[in-house]
Amino acid sequence: MLVTGCSSGIGWATALTLRDQGWRVVPTARKADDLDRLRAEGFDPVGLDMADDASIEAAAAETLSRFPRLYGVVNNAGYGQPGAMEDVTRDQFRMQFQVNVVGLHDLTCRLLPALREAGSGRVVHISSVVGRVVLPFLGAYCASKHALEAMADAMRVELRNSGIRVILIEPGPIATRFRERAEAEAEAVVANPSSPHQEAYRKHLGGGTGEGTLRDVFRKPPEAVAETVARALTARWPRARYPVTVPAHVGTVVRRLVPTVAEDAIKGWAAGTGW
Repeated sequence: MLVTGCSSGIGWATALTLRDQGWRVVPTARKADDLDRLRAEGFDPVGLDMADDASIEAAAAETLSRFPRLYGVVNNAGYGQPGAMEDVTRDQFRMQFQVNVVGLHDLTCRLLPALREAGSGRVVHISSVVGRVVLPFLGAYCASKHALEAMADAMRVELRNSGIRVILIEPGPIATRFRERAEAEAEAVVANPSSPHQEAYRKHLGGGTGEGTLRDVFRKPPEAVAETVARALTARWPRARYPVTVPAHVGTVVRRLVPTVAEDAIKGWAAGTGW
């Protein structure tokens, strides 16, 4: 099983969990230091940068060459670009989709012929609750996860008779380094003095969300996602979607039952943009 984005967090926990359950795991990472650490932990990793087309092509070729009996892929690599939609630049928006959608799609399609030839396999996408319920000031990231959900829905039906199952994992708040990367990506938009959203940035992107918030109460460790991935890989009839954490389950209900006007009012109150 190929697992992308294993430098830390969900990817690393998934690699460890699957290995403990008897899988031969091929983890990927971008940086040389992370690849060396994975080797020291007994893995045989593959270098992969989802922002680099040549890296994706090389990683897929290397994986299939070294591990021809590949059963599937867990697409975990990705990041979140914060900022109001009008403040996210063209280049930032393009990079968000290159990593979270375009690169993921490219890698998956390069692996599918091997899975199709085997007549079975699993494609697991690590999506997010925000792939169904959008949060203000995370619009670019939410859009990328919406796109991933749509892509998975289409591919799930297209591969229906191939023996390959396509599965979405939708985590809510998880204790990973994701926030650190998001805060780093937020620096450029927060530093923009002409943005009309400066006050909201100071509140939401400037370190004001500390421990003890409602999100922290429901936050789970990355192993919670890893265990869900393991269940999805071994289920005879896997579900299309697996929410993880209470907020993820609540988000599913909100999307189905709460009117848009009420949903927008609640989000506006929480974000400080008004009822």
